[in-house]
Amino acid sequence: MYTENKFNRGKHWAKKIGLIIVLVPLFVFVFGFVVMTLWNYTLPALFGISTITFWQAIAITILSKILFGGFHGGKGHKQSNNRSDYWKHRWKNMSEEEREKYKNRWKNWCDTRWDDERKDTEEQS
Repeated sequence: MYTENKFNRGKHWAKKIGLIIVLVPLFVFVFGFVVMTLWNYTLPALFGISTITFWQAIAITILSKILFGGFHGGKGHKQSNNRSDYWKHRWKNMSEEEREKYKNRWKNWCDTRWDDERKDTEEQS
């Protein structure tokens, strides 16, 4: 039987932290270099745009992440997929009658919300 002592756990976390300290800067460097190279190779030739530096490539990457999202991963995205899979499975297993009830319930709920918002804007006018 395997027994883990408190000293082994500390070494395990130290290895993970060391790996993160090495891999994150490496990833940033490689990804920034790829963005810079692609930009400098394609855009000046196509549109006459000037070339960019490594740090500008990193800034463009961060800006695109902020504006457009991306690099999906982590717990939130997985939960979203699980929820989507749940509803796809549920929809497939519904009868036509159940689907119609479900559609009508959502249609009524949405119409009610839109009607309330329309009334509020009309009253303010």
